[in-house]
Amino acid sequence: MNTVYLNRTAAFLPNLPIDNDAMESVLGMAGDSPSRLRRRILSSNGIQSRYYAIDPKTRQTTHSCAKLAALSIENLFNNQEEKQQVTLLSCGTSYPDQTLPGHGVMVQGLLNDFPPLEAVSLSGVCVAGMAACKYAFNAVKSGEHNMAIASAAETASAIMRKENFSRSKQEDETNFHPTHAFNRDFLRWMLSDGAGAFLLSNKAISGSLKIHWIDLISYANEMPACMYAGGEFVDNQFIGWKEINNQNKHIDGVMNVKQNVKLLNDNVIKYTVEKALSRSLAKHSLKPDEVDYFLPHYSSQFFRQKVYDGLKNIGFEIPFEKWFTNLPSKGNTGSASIYIMLDEFLKTHSLRAGEKILCYIPESGRFSSSFMLLEVV
Repeated sequence: MNTVYLNRTAAFLPNLPIDNDAMESVLGMAGDSPSRLRRRILSSNGIQSRYYAIDPKTRQTTHSCAKLAALSIENLFNNQEEKQQVTLLSCGTSYPDQTLPGHGVMVQGLLNDFPPLEAVSLSGVCVAGMAACKYAFNAVKSGEHNMAIASAAETASAIMRKENFSRSKQEDETNFHPTHAFNRDFLRWMLSDGAGAFLLSNKAISGSLKIHWIDLISYANEMPACMYAGGEFVDNQFIGWKEINNQNKHIDGVMNVKQNVKLLNDNVIKYTVEKALSRSLAKHSLKPDEVDYFLPHYSSQFFRQKVYDGLKNIGFEIPFEKWFTNLPSKGNTGSASIYIMLDEFLKTHSLRAGEKILCYIPESGRFSSSFMLLEVV
């Protein structure tokens, strides 16, 4: 088996950053009335600015999800000759621009000066980006490919714009239901747009990171859907958009991204930190003092202390001075977050050979988790 190196990172964020005061004017007021919950949600998530693929003046879309991915990938390369060596493109996203063709081939179609290559599409929620990375990692490790691109991109704004975002009848002035409203409105003030890319190879270059391992685990055998879009719960059964018919056509906003916030708060640390990391530690015998930096993708500053406590509960305490996040300035970009975070981390830190970086990526879709261990070479 080959050793796999992460040789280069890149990111692309559309347009100018949007602060908390401007975000509702850019997305538009759903139902033409201000959100009752926006300030409450923003006060706990700690996000100060984010990026949207929306022109703030015209409110028209400026980039598709595939275009964001393609622009981040183009930023990986210095010349056309390098591009010709790539034989695999592995792309992840939570919400592609279309149901078919696959997201990966749509990204490939927007790239310049690349040869024909294997293109794959990985879906899910936040772990989709790491699934794309692991596919590329295993392909290089096995020797089937020598150089591969892993990519993740999100355009959450496409479904959060007022033209596409629906508030239910339970949220109007005469029949306001706080729990339903919160679950529906919650992610509108949490998610934003961006893309990132990794270049993986079986040969190291200056500045490379060795990928020791990537672990992904799902607990869908134990847990119900918690974050979802394109479906809804009817009589305690989750159904997809294709099953909605005359009997349940009253369902509105089926394409909205929704979150069962109580289910999230009660279970996300137990499953994505404690159970998932305990499994990886048993498999790889990693010790906490071996970790020099910890890059956690949490959706909100609300979870920062909870992640720390979860680590401590399993005897893997990592002090905050080893943590790095860009959530306050770049926002929560879902599956692309770890790509954008690692890119900024590498460009702002002076690293020494032998230092190890542990990345943590949870997913509340149906409670999945991913951990990746990197080493500076």
